[in-house]
Amino acid sequence: MRRKMVAGNWKMHGTGASVDELTKSLKVIDFPVNIDVAVFPPSLYIGKVVEALRGTPVAVGAQNVARQPEQGALTGEIASSQLVDAGCTLVLVGHSERRQVLGESDGELCLKFAAAQQAGLVPVLCIGETLQQREAGETLAVVGQQLTSIIDALGIEVLKQAVIAYEPVWAIGTGLTATPEQAQEVHAAIRAQLAARNAEVAQGARLLYGGSVKAANAADLFSMPDIDGGLIGGASLNADEFGAICRAAGN
Repeated sequence: MRRKMVAGNWKMHGTGASVDELTKSLKVIDFPVNIDVAVFPPSLYIGKVVEALRGTPVAVGAQNVARQPEQGALTGEIASSQLVDAGCTLVLVGHSERRQVLGESDGELCLKFAAAQQAGLVPVLCIGETLQQREAGETLAVVGQQLTSIIDALGIEVLKQAVIAYEPVWAIGTGLTATPEQAQEVHAAIRAQLAARNAEVAQGARLLYGGSVKAANAADLFSMPDIDGGLIGGASLNADEFGAICRAAGN
């Protein structure tokens, strides 16, 4: 049985004061014991969040990682070994904002995925299609290729120590959400793609949905057979809302 997971991506939000307030509120939430919970703060506040949430069930991850695991001459980047040293256990790889806005290629993301795992981090691989691609009927082809790029470069076995998050680009921060049925269709296709390579990996892989998930729609999304939780954006900046989403996953 796959454990549900709810992860909050804080993106480029927060000040020292607001992060203190948010972590203070998270510390008093009674999270369900049958799910995994994580937050991904901006890198500037990782140390603060790790310290504030010490002793709670909430894991801390990073939003980005350098393409090389070791420290060195790569100004402005953070090595996966440094993230581990700071207390991170997970890292986002391939979020659509980094693919679409910052131009990160599949090849670049393979390097980041490998660097994360080399240091012991669990990559949360984000995949998803744009609205134009969905309207053109290309959703499964686009998502499949994004996943294939990792499998072909690194092997199917690497996904045993990873999480996959399907995030349709058109549903991120827009208020639009894939229906539970739309999300399930893509999640089922992802699992089938994995099963064609390795049935054990497919069965164990945790597939999260992301894209305007809120307390109001979380239960319906998480009830789908191949949706194992959520990668939450804006709603994760509100502790009460995030806690309600976690309870939906726990139920």
